[in-house]
Amino acid sequence: MNLDNFSHRLTSLFPYILLLASGLSFYRPELFTWFSGIYITLGLGCIMLGMGLTLNTADFRRVLQYPKSILLGIFLQYSIMPFSSFFIARLFQLPDEFIVGMVLVGSCPGGTASNVISYIAKANVALSVSMTALSTLLAVFLTPTLSTVLASSTLEVNSMGLLISTFEVVIIPVSLGIILNTFFHRSAEKLSKASPFIAVIFIVLIVASILGSSSQALLQSGPSLLLAVFTLHSIGFVSGYFISFVLNRDKIISRTISIEVGMQNSGLAVHLANQNFTQPLIAVPGAISSLIHSIIGSILAAIWNKK
Repeated sequence: MNLDNFSHRLTSLFPYILLLASGLSFYRPELFTWFSGIYITLGLGCIMLGMGLTLNTADFRRVLQYPKSILLGIFLQYSIMPFSSFFIARLFQLPDEFIVGMVLVGSCPGGTASNVISYIAKANVALSVSMTALSTLLAVFLTPTLSTVLASSTLEVNSMGLLISTFEVVIIPVSLGIILNTFFHRSAEKLSKASPFIAVIFIVLIVASILGSSSQALLQSGPSLLLAVFTLHSIGFVSGYFISFVLNRDKIISRTISIEVGMQNSGLAVHLANQNFTQPLIAVPGAISSLIHSIIGSILAAIWNKK
């Protein structure tokens, strides 16, 4: 089995690996809690670098090919998700730390896993990649801005810190990846084959680390938080599909936008929480989010794959 096939198989098993590691983190937290601080920053940076290695100028020129679909996806990404996250957190009467964490999740761009889920779901992968790339670049300004506007009434938010942190772990590694892919394409292509495998490992470690270190607090208010995060992502998947279908009547594009809106870059939410807030519980919704949207996305992909 070559590296490409191995990475693809491992990525397809991602939700199951994540679920297993998350459960294990409650019983043996010491297996994962060592992965914290600078390790989370470096892990997320590697994931973003891997994303950049798969991108080139054609991915951004594709905006001209699917302008309405991409703009619709980006609009839904940065409107429905952030505002829904705030109101859902309030509706479930979550603690302040979880409210801010929910807002961070809702304000983040689409996750890189959405591209893989789109492939399995027989959606438009090229459109998915373009939306993820554009929403990731826009995150440098939109994620800190939306997080500050929505969460500042709950806890003090360091908007400049959020901006700098987002720039460090998004723009720098993604730009480096694009540069490597442009000028050293063959080497970048070889490296990119391993990027799904690396992304799976780092996301699993990040999520299990946060859950393991916050297991007691999660057990106390876990059901409410789990249901709140599930509701948020369900709204993203459902609204993304039906709003898109009403506007363009294309099932394939609607699947793609549904997946893009429903799946967030939860790793970025965890990093921003750890870097810019002193309350460790703020990172927990991001960890839960990664697990929930991966499971929902995988179920939808399996259903759509048969149609």
